[in-house]
Amino acid sequence: MSDTSIEPHSFTSMRALVLCDAGQMELRDVPRPQAGARDVLVRVAAVGLCGTDIHIFAGHANYHTDARGRPVPLNEHPQILGHEISGVVEDVGSEVRDLRAGDRVVIDQGLNCVSTRRTPVCEYCATGDSHQCEFYREHGITGLPGGLADYVAVPAVNAVRIESDIEHAEAALTEPLGCIVHASDAVAARSVSARYKINAEEKERRVRAVLICGAGPAGLLFTQYLRNVLKFDGRLLVSEPNERKRALAESFGAEVIDPRAIDLMEAVAERTNGRRVEYLIEASGSGNSFTQIPGLIRKQATVLLYGHGYAGTDLSVINNMNFLEPALVSPVGASGGFDADGRSSVCRCALSLIADGHIKVAPFITHRYTSFGEVPVALASGHRAPDYVKGVLTIKR
Repeated sequence: MSDTSIEPHSFTSMRALVLCDAGQMELRDVPRPQAGARDVLVRVAAVGLCGTDIHIFAGHANYHTDARGRPVPLNEHPQILGHEISGVVEDVGSEVRDLRAGDRVVIDQGLNCVSTRRTPVCEYCATGDSHQCEFYREHGITGLPGGLADYVAVPAVNAVRIESDIEHAEAALTEPLGCIVHASDAVAARSVSARYKINAEEKERRVRAVLICGAGPAGLLFTQYLRNVLKFDGRLLVSEPNERKRALAESFGAEVIDPRAIDLMEAVAERTNGRRVEYLIEASGSGNSFTQIPGLIRKQATVLLYGHGYAGTDLSVINNMNFLEPALVSPVGASGGFDADGRSSVCRCALSLIADGHIKVAPFITHRYTSFGEVPVALASGHRAPDYVKGVLTIKR
């Protein structure tokens, strides 16, 4: 697949990787989007490749649904994937006053009541849960064109200016970090009634040990967020079969466990003096990991169900978990409140954490792609390489 067979700088068209069917992507010449009065046109600079992209590409998921919630087949409505986006403002609408051409930005890919100026706002947007907006749509996931293209047009409030000199590849990971910020906020909000809390004042209510299942990008972000942002100083365990990912987790302050070399439940019991963990973050999406949760957590622990998948898992495994009365939290996306200018407070927070060096993403960007033609291979099989942790496409022109 050649990136040069289509002219990338036309004023009416652009290059885009189009998912035509499961496992089938084509580089096409498609209409270039236009910025409406309240929009910005962004020249895409970098796009992170996410597990969600991999699932959609493989045909395991399709989040583009019709009014009745039925998936719209790719052969009826091909999709442009990519929702972890950074770029440069190319053009601004006539009513946009706080951005201008040349500004470097990250994209909040979700459209909600605030970004579309819907009045009155729905109950979810009114309470800061914008990812659950009744009218929510998402670039690169729910059918709206994503970042695997030369350009994307979004409401101006969905573009957050990059105030630092971080590279675009790192800035693109604002979105996955935003998901971790939102998930952690959701746990904190629900911990009011939970038995155990991170950094609780009462010693008997304090989380002493955390287990993160999976050290992919999410697990590595959670590790850093717990240590560097929440300042958790208890025992932080990470279970991960991949050697490179374990090494990264250890470098970020975790005690690592190879579940292939040792029984995970025994290892956790040994390292917690038999207490097991008060907080478990499931970030692997592995069905096998899910089945072990009852043997890993203390009674009335908090379990954050962050990973997705669990294919082939008999849901009767929930029975033994229910007997322990855990607080189950299952947040999705980078939801959160809005700043005074209408932009996502979670997105802005995540960008600041990366820019200020509190969260380091460069160490686990293991694969950097420079052409559209490399992406289908990465989504099909490249992500299974032993040394693969995170891939990012930097679009060259």
